[in-house]
Amino acid sequence: VAAVCVYHAMVPTAVEALAGSGIPVAAVSTGFPAGLSPFPQRLAEIGASVEAGAEEIDVVITRSHVLTGNWQALYDEVRAFREACGDAHIKTILATGELGTLRNVARASLVCMMAGADFIKTSTGKEGVNAVLPVGLVMVRAIRDYMQRTGHLVGFKPAGGIRTAKDSLVWLSLMKEELGPRWLRPELFRFGASALLTDIERQLEYFAT
Repeated sequence: VAAVCVYHAMVPTAVEALAGSGIPVAAVSTGFPAGLSPFPQRLAEIGASVEAGAEEIDVVITRSHVLTGNWQALYDEVRAFREACGDAHIKTILATGELGTLRNVARASLVCMMAGADFIKTSTGKEGVNAVLPVGLVMVRAIRDYMQRTGHLVGFKPAGGIRTAKDSLVWLSLMKEELGPRWLRPELFRFGASALLTDIERQLEYFAT
């Protein structure tokens, strides 16, 4: 398990429960899942989660910045989130099901990486359309292009709608083909596994028995 992701209110409880396990706590912040709370409040939520012990912060971008092509505003927003995180890792959730076009997904991915995102993530899991392969392909190719231009490695997390072990194999294949074996480790690749966990457990039990 790469991290346990919880709402801000649950961070202290999760930190206590995972003490000594080596598994970090991630917090969904910035008005998850809509990201429409006042900007100072979103920054304060990041700070409070970090202070409570979260080592990773999942932020949601303002979708209207993408839909109106206001890329500077998106960059400034994510950059402010990055600075508020301090030493904590930041994953930017693009909510790709609400961005309209694959071109928007590609541009939003690039802007978030330029602003300092450690990971780019497809979805909150709350949209009508969440992690789908066409979007995943666009995002991982943006990661590859960014790596080739800058030498910087950015992680990828598909989240929402991945429910079976067989589904996960398709995503693992995508990562290996497009980005290589380095992206098959939790430092650079994660699943949103809320729905996936049950099927993994079922498959392991079937294999063992």
